[in-house]
Amino acid sequence: MGPFTGDAASIGQEQLNWAKFAVERFNSENKTSYALVEGDTQLNPAQASTVAQQFLSNDAIKGVVGPAGSQEVEAVGPVYTRANLGFVSGSATKTTLTDGSRPSFFRVVPRDDVQGPTDAKYMIDNLSVKKVMIVDDQTSYSTGLADATDQALKAGGVTTSRESVNQQQSDFSSLVSKVSADTDAVFLPWQLAAKAQVFSQQLSEQGKKAVIFGTDGLYSPSDFKADGSYVSSFAPDINSIPADADLVSAYSAKYGKFGTFGPPTFAATQIVLTAMNEACKAGNLDRKSVVDKLKTTNITNSILGSDLKFNASGDVEGAQFYIFKIQGGKYTLVSQ
Repeated sequence: MGPFTGDAASIGQEQLNWAKFAVERFNSENKTSYALVEGDTQLNPAQASTVAQQFLSNDAIKGVVGPAGSQEVEAVGPVYTRANLGFVSGSATKTTLTDGSRPSFFRVVPRDDVQGPTDAKYMIDNLSVKKVMIVDDQTSYSTGLADATDQALKAGGVTTSRESVNQQQSDFSSLVSKVSADTDAVFLPWQLAAKAQVFSQQLSEQGKKAVIFGTDGLYSPSDFKADGSYVSSFAPDINSIPADADLVSAYSAKYGKFGTFGPPTFAATQIVLTAMNEACKAGNLDRKSVVDKLKTTNITNSILGSDLKFNASGDVEGAQFYIFKIQGGKYTLVSQ
């Protein structure tokens, strides 16, 4: 499940390609013949619910990779919980998603309550911010992360202001006019990088000097290129992980360039396939058995540079965030 079309298609297509790549490699390495069924959610909770019902009615589907956004996980949670259908997201970070109300949900990325304090600490320690404007995009992902970061900034003695925009908004000039001359940074926990690029251009047009500090959705070198900006991401740039060199080469030869959204989806797909395979070996490949296997699956030396296994809540153990600075269109890791 992913936003394969629509405003977030650049993210969704990367996730889809990495999922395809994971299935291809898993089948080749394990002499299996698992198939991938695609469900386009368009990053829309209502559409995600429709896809979830379609997946649920397909008895051949034993596990789900996705959905991408936290708001979508919230939408499909009741459907998959009732059916005990396991689903593993490679990008949903809202803290409360693993509060126990979705026992068949897992994720391979860390939570907002880790990212918020991490981003706030970096802004305080490295950018010496005294005043920060926080702008959420009204999604559950964005508002939750905005709240966590706001709280951590205030605890560090930073003065904050809060604004909100709709994801469909395309002109931010009136919002930019509210950025005061003494605002050090604008924090954008947004899901659509192209929107942030427009915001940055209008910020520059109005002569505002505040630095943009974005989150996961803004990690898109093709869509967000604001020089001097920062982006925190739930995954590393795997190009810098020596053990991934062969994977990077093979993927790039077939699908081209990628960012940080695809590799976690590869990991999520690998985990779902591994759980399905273990259930099959145990002689009972049904949905409940797959969920049981997901709880104990451990991928050593994963594509993300660490072991991947879940705690009792369905969160990945030991996950961390990575902070990049944009210079000349290049994303450079500055903290992890």
